[in-house]
Amino acid sequence: MGGYDVAHILVIGGGIAGTAAALALHKAGSDVTVYEAHPDSAEDIGAFLTLASNGMRALAQVGASAAVTAVGFPLRSMRVLDDTGAAVARVPLGEADDPLLRYRCLHRGELATALQAEAVRRGIDIRHGARLTSVQDAPDGVTAHFADGSTATGDLLVGADGLNSAVRQGFAPAVQPCYAGQRVFYGYTGHAPPEENAEDGERITMVRGSATAFGYAVSPDGETYWFARVAGEPLAADEIAHGTPAHWRDLLLPLLRKDTTPAAGIVAATTDRVMVTNATEIPTGTPWRSGRTLTIGDAAHAASPATGQGASMALEDAVVLAKSLRDAPDTETALSLYESLRRPRVEENVTVSGNISRGTPPPSRPGRGAPTPSSRPGDDALNRHLEWHADLWAESGGGTRE
Repeated sequence: MGGYDVAHILVIGGGIAGTAAALALHKAGSDVTVYEAHPDSAEDIGAFLTLASNGMRALAQVGASAAVTAVGFPLRSMRVLDDTGAAVARVPLGEADDPLLRYRCLHRGELATALQAEAVRRGIDIRHGARLTSVQDAPDGVTAHFADGSTATGDLLVGADGLNSAVRQGFAPAVQPCYAGQRVFYGYTGHAPPEENAEDGERITMVRGSATAFGYAVSPDGETYWFARVAGEPLAADEIAHGTPAHWRDLLLPLLRKDTTPAAGIVAATTDRVMVTNATEIPTGTPWRSGRTLTIGDAAHAASPATGQGASMALEDAVVLAKSLRDAPDTETALSLYESLRRPRVEENVTVSGNISRGTPPPSRPGRGAPTPSSRPGDDALNRHLEWHADLWAESGGGTRE
């Protein structure tokens, strides 16, 4: 495998980023072990997400499309409503014509479970109940220490342990997640808006409300998945922990009822499955690595959910990291290559998403060449980065593998 000198990799975190990284690294030829703090495969089972076409493309490169399309449902178009309920736009969503690349709406926990099952099927070791306490980095290896007293040593440690990453805390303790300006509500109800019908399937509707940004999609079995983003001061951790569905509805409904859209009816019909979180981001410029330790996904570049790209960016990370390690002549060069390819794109997403959440107009940056956070057909640079058989080191000007 050319200069690939990483024999064993420790992945901390068995969620979306970590398990996808394990799948990609395993395909690239590395021996991988995943360490997940949660005692079973469940991870944040309440919230849902959308995987965009770029995330689905990343999954296709590691042969995981079938595992993911077995859960959730596809989204092929987007409709935009104004605060009167009038449709102001109807557009195809992503690469809707390709069944493998269509947007997909699914529970976060379902996605993590599907990826874990695929990893186990391929013989990747996933160890549950392994809570990281510290990392010891040395010139010849890196050792993870766990709460039960056990340790594991490898050639590289990949921290995919999310927003409050223990791996990041070990080498960048001053970095703290920041509030991004919005509270985000999620819910599910068996009530479908009256204007929805069979012809409207595989569509997400975005509502530009006067006081909220609202979105919903109706699943094939008639369940409505919805979210609302509301500007304001962050909710206290205690309120989030002890808030009830009725409390969250009482906060939302007065705002939604200012408009004549389907949003208020959807939320009013939601009885028991309502969740809320503060939109949070990691500041741009945050260190991603130290020695043989690297963070990916939300641990490195969490963004507010406004662009809907968090999970898809993590899946991209997984593929580009595996290819960088496969193609570059040594580990340090590979990690530098990975960061040079990923940082402009993901930090653009953090910035754009944060601007949306805060209602801040994007700054004018003439000549800025960073990619946009969304994936559009014809995004050739991104597609080359993800294409499994394309050599990243050669494309970077570093030459071909021996």
